[in-house]
Parts: sequence; C-alpha cells; structure tokens
Amino acid sequence: MKAPGQGRGVLVLPSRILELWHGFRYLLVFGACVAGVATYIYTKLRSRRTKALSSPFVITPNAEFVTVEKSGWLEKKPPTGKIGENERGLNWEKTVSDVRLKKKLEDARTRVRTTPKRVKGSKVLKKLLLEEHQRPLTTQIQPVIFFSSLTGTTEKFANTLLKGLEESLKDQRAMLKVPQIHDLSYIDHDDYFIGPPQPDGLAGDVQYFYLILLPSYDIDTALDNFLSHLQETHQDFRIDTASLSGLAGYSVFGFGDREGWSTEADGFCSQAIEVDKWMAKLTGRKRAFPLGLGDVKSDAAVRLDEWRIGVVGVLLDIAAHGSLGEGVMGSGDAIESDEENSTELSTTTETAIQRPPKRKRPGQRLSIGDVEDLGRKARAQIDDNLAQEPFPYPLPIDFTASITPSMSPAAPKQMVPVSSPTHVALTKQGYTIVGSHSGVKICRWTKSALRGRGSCYKFSFYGIKSHLCMETTPSLSCSNKCIFCWRHGTNPVGTTWRWEVDPPVLILNGAKEGHYKKINMMRGVPGVRAERFQEAMKIRHCALSLVGEPIFYPHINEFVALLHKERISSFLVCNAQHPDQLAALKPVTQLYVSIDASNAESLRKIDRPLHRDYWQRFLRCLDIMREKRFSMRTVFRLTLVKGFNIDEEVEGYADLVALGLPGFVEIKGVTYCGTSSSAGAGLSMHNVPFYCEIVEFVEVLNAALGRRGLEYGIAAEHSHSCCVLIASKRFFVEGKWHTLIDYEKFFECLESGKEFSPEDYMGPPTPEWATWGSGGFDPADERVDRKGKPKAAVTNSVGSPAV
Repeated sequence: MKAPGQGRGVLVLPSRILELWHGFRYLLVFGACVAGVATYIYTKLRSRRTKALSSPFVITPNAEFVTVEKSGWLEKKPPTGKIGENERGLNWEKTVSDVRLKKKLEDARTRVRTTPKRVKGSKVLKKLLLEEHQRPLTTQIQPVIFFSSLTGTTEKFANTLLKGLEESLKDQRAMLKVPQIHDLSYIDHDDYFIGPPQPDGLAGDVQYFYLILLPSYDIDTALDNFLSHLQETHQDFRIDTASLSGLAGYSVFGFGDREGWSTEADGFCSQAIEVDKWMAKLTGRKRAFPLGLGDVKSDAAVRLDEWRIGVVGVLLDIAAHGSLGEGVMGSGDAIESDEENSTELSTTTETAIQRPPKRKRPGQRLSIGDVEDLGRKARAQIDDNLAQEPFPYPLPIDFTASITPSMSPAAPKQMVPVSSPTHVALTKQGYTIVGSHSGVKICRWTKSALRGRGSCYKFSFYGIKSHLCMETTPSLSCSNKCIFCWRHGTNPVGTTWRWEVDPPVLILNGAKEGHYKKINMMRGVPGVRAERFQEAMKIRHCALSLVGEPIFYPHINEFVALLHKERISSFLVCNAQHPDQLAALKPVTQLYVSIDASNAESLRKIDRPLHRDYWQRFLRCLDIMREKRFSMRTVFRLTLVKGFNIDEEVEGYADLVALGLPGFVEIKGVTYCGTSSSAGAGLSMHNVPFYCEIVEFVEVLNAALGRRGLEYGIAAEHSHSCCVLIASKRFFVEGKWHTLIDYEKFFECLESGKEFSPEDYMGPPTPEWATWGSGGFDPADERVDRKGKPKAAVTNSVGSPAV
C-alpha cells in the first residue's frame, strides 16, 4: 500500500507545468514561429549569397580558353602553346557536352539579369557570355526577311532582296544559312516577335537576323496589328522588355510616297519608322544597319539595293566576329536617339493631349487610288480647347490585348475608304463595298442555281435555294487571320471596333442594291433559267458569313431585325472570339460558331487569333451556345484542313460538342483559294481533304459522340460541297430526320413576341436524296462537268443512313 500523500506528490509537478503552459502558451508559440521564420530567411539569404559569390565559371588569366573548377564537369589543363580561334572552338566542343554547356550558360544569363550590378572586380560571366557569342564554329546566322503587302509591290521587293542575299551569301554557307522569307499577315507574331525562334537543334546553335520591309498606309491594315503587337510585348509586365535581345541584329527598310508626304515629319514611311523604334527597344538596341527609306515612285529599287549591300557587309562581319561589337553605330552600346531612350509614353489624358502633333503640309490632298506604298497621312492637329472638353468619341479598350489603353482623342476613321488599296483589292475580288465597312458578293453556287446546275449544301440540309440567298457582312474586319480565309489578307483586323459606324438601314439597302446588280449581270450568261432569274430578284435568305466577323458590328441586332421585318431569314456565323456580343445577340434563324480546332495550340495555328486569351473566349462562346440551344437553332461548323486539324483530334471535337450541345454539327472540307497568299499561310492543295476522308472522319466522330452518351446521328450530306451534317436526335421524329426549316413558321413565332424553341419551326422531313448515303444533289437540277457538259449522276454509297 502507498503511504498517504504519495500519489499526490507525483501529480503536483505535472499540474504545475500545465498551469505554466496555459499561462504562457501564446507567447511561446509566437516566439517559436518568429525563430523559425528568421532561421528560414537567414538560410535562404546565406545560400543565395554563396551562389552569387562562388560562380562555377573561372577564367584563368593566361589561358586561351575557359576552364571550370567544379569537379566532375570539366577537367582540362591549360594548353602549353597558343591555340587559334578555330582550334579553341574545337577543344571546347570536344571537352564539354553541348547540352550541359547550354544549361550552364542559361543559368549564367539568369544570374546576370537578377543579381545586382558589380561595380568593382572582374566581370567573369560577361566575359564567358562574350566568349560564347564569338565562337564562329558553333553558331550560325539565319537571316529572315519579313514583309507586309496589300497589292504585291512590297512583296516583289522582298523577293528581289531574297534573291540578292542568296547570291551574295552563297559562299558563306558554313556560317550564314539560306535566308528565309515570311509575310507578316500569315505568321503568328508570337512565334517570332516575343522571343527569338527556337531552332530545331540545341538552343544557341542558330542566331536569327531580322530584315523587315514595310510600306506605310493611312488606313487600317494588318500592319497596324503588328505595330500594336510590338508595343504590347514591350509593355507587358510578364515579358522581358528586351525579349528579342537574343537576335544577332535587325534592320528595317520602309517604302513611301514623297509626292504627298515629302518628309518623315509629314508621314513618309511613318510605319517603318515606328517598327524600327519598337524593334530597337525589344532587341536592346541591336540595330545592325540604319533604317532604309525609299520612294516607291522613284528611287525605291536603288535605295533597297544600297541597303542590301550594307546589310550583307554587317552579316559577314557578324559571321567573322560573332557579334555586332562594342561602340559600333547601331550596336547595343551605341548612343541611340532621344526617343528610344526616353521613358515610355504616359497613359494619362494630359500627356496624350500635350504631345505635339505631327506637321502637315497645308492644302495638300492626295487620292490614294491603287498605289500600295503610300505614306501615312499626318494626324490632324489637336484643338487647344480639347483639353477642357471631354472626348467626343468613346475609346475602345481591350484589356486582354493591350496593357496600356489608347487615349488618343482622334475621331474614328473609315474602315475601308473608297480611295484605299483595301477597297481596290476587295473590289477586284468581286466584292461590292457597302458604306465604309460592309460588303456583299454572290457565290458560285448562286450562279450555278440560276443555271439549274445545283444549289449548295444549305438547300440539301435546310431547304434554302442558292439563287434566293444574299451573302453579305456588316463588318469586313475580323479578329482572326485564318489560314484558309478567302479574303487573301486584304481586310483590316482588330480586337475592338475603332472605326466609323454606318447605320443598319444604309447597310441593308446597300447590300440589296449590290446583290441585285450582280444578279442582273447574269442576264446574258448562257443557260440561266428565266424563272429562276425572276425568283432571284426577291431575296428570301441572308447568310451573314461572307468575310470578316458580322457579330463585330455594334448594331448587329438592329440589322438582323431589319432582315426579319422584310421576312428574310438569317444565318449568322461567328468565330467564337466575342462572347459578350454573342451573349447579347437576339434570335436569328440559325446561329453558327466556327470550330476550327479541338485544342488551344491547333486553334492558334489555324485561326491565328489576335486576342491573347483566345482559348478562354472560345470556351465562353461554347457555354453561351449551350444556353441558347433552346431559343434558336445552333450549329458547330468544323472546317477540316489536312495536316492541321484532322489527325488525332476526333476525341477533342467530341468533347467540344459535349460542352456546347449544338443542334447540328457541319463537317466540311477546306476550300483552297489557289493564291500566293494561301501558299504564304502554309496552305496548298495537299491540305484539301478528299470527300472519302471527310466521310471517314464523320463516322469516327459520330461513334465518339455515341460513346459519350450524346444523342446524335448522321442526318444528311452534300458530297458536291464536301460537307456532311450530324444532327441532334431532337430533330429525328417518327423515324425520319427533320433538318429543314419552316421559314414562315419562324416569322410567325418571331412576330408573336412569345418565347419559342427550334422545334417550333422545324420543317418537313429531309428529302430522301439529301439523306446520308444519297449524295445530296437535287434531282431537279442537272450535273455538269467543268466544261459545262451533262454529267451522269453518281450516288455516294456509304451504307444505310446512320441514326
């Protein structure tokens, strides 16, 4: 037995400790946290200082090459005799693995940018990097020519420059690679102008040298988008301000017209001058040769040849010494102009207003006409009282594409002025320009239907006769630069509406007038049927899918309402880059969204969108289409381009269909334009799929939708348009597909003012000749070959219609 009080004494001490813990626990926990944080900070600072002071690269003062003291990475004794530059380069290559060397050099570059500048002591890392850049045996120079052209003048000069460079550098292939050439309208600017391109081999094996040839315009073109891209890249806080400093160098040549703008202050070659300025900032002032300027009407060819000779000399010098050198005019250490060294332009209204305006020749007026390389008109002078008045025009701001919003108070200008090269180019392509930003054109299927040779897929799928259809757009501008676009790069592009706005009534009346004029031109064409010609003089349908982006037009709802008021049905096609406008869209007869790829990377290569958040916008649009599927007919249009968006993308397309749940999915093969512009975009006849390949893709896609439990089936086809229709089983009634539209019932539903669904204006069953497996050619029309001779009908046998 325990003595009295024996157990109590054992418990007294723990109880005392517990009381002390409860009294001081907050102070003890706080102290422990402070000590832990202090220990962590001290450890990080000590390790960082150790790394900064003990570089693994040590240059022996008397050695002819770099040695590294770190054990296990390089063990090479200094040479006993003097070694030439070539032999030193070979020793370097034999001694060190290229992969590990490049990794060490990248680490060195990072430390140079992130650690404070050392005022005293040897600059070990700088010497090492300079040595790496001056190894002619391990680095080749790749000249790249960029140009922009509307009517082809600058393109001809660019090709002349290419031939001249190839001839001048043919004996220097060991160090100078064969020059490349790119049209700025058909490349992704992110691939070349955010950072230097990555060569196929190891990073650093090739250094790029940019040669940029640019005309100047006083209208909106793709060149304005290129300038905006350079400015945004420099101002983007996520990107290094000199992100192109890895280039070997650059030089710019501009074309202009001195008749209207005699000096640079008046606007002569203004856009080339701006590009030169922004390239100087992005490259860390690696202007290898001065800016060249030429008058397209007099001395452009001579000035370009002089500039070419100077550029060749610079390229040979870089090949011999490995860099532009120090103290050379135009190099990284040269003193640049005040404008390039000045602070970035302020974004405040006050700064924007106080900026001195460009001078303008008094009384000078010039009609642009068909001349391409004209100087940009000087900006209008800003009135003195503008600083006290609010801006008279709304300022478009796109927070996704520009870090600094434009605060320019200048009035909006016309998108496609009558005197502009854009107007001339589009008119030559068969467009009728309506107002300042709209257009209309008749397609080949309209001409075919007038002669009784068949309508397009819209008649087989939805019951629309092609000769009753008007193809128009209220906006010739677009926010994409698709590789398969029919506009050949002539249309303006942009992410926000910054032009004058024509009223909807003017656009509709102008479009109808232009359409009827083109129909009247068909009167004398052999084979035109009189009854169809008479029918064509009353438009019954409008396809808002010509070029550009119709939903971009600020008054698209009012324009569609005018169409419906005249009982003209509407098919509207959008590119899934404007979710806000899509959400605000009122009912149309059928709403399309272009699905040109199944993933972000493929979409970037095919559509080449201008918005940097293009994939997020794309997905938002699909969500909106899902919400609208019960208020209007929704369609996903897939344009298949062989080599771009077909192989291994079926599952991705099926996922997108599951996300948007459209009423219909149109699968169509790309149509090749057959132009040099298409070739510049990387497109040729090899990228056009055969109809049998479209059929195979559709069957695989239909099976993928079935595996996801989605109720879809292959409903109709039009093999002559290389197009197949997959439809939701909402339109499969009593064992038959009902893809046609009852247009009269649609207008009745619209005029009732009540909510209605696509089923409320669903038409009669799809004709047997248009269903899957029947080919889709109207038996009332006559098939002909390319020479217009009758052609025997051929039924495309692919088995029984799939459901």
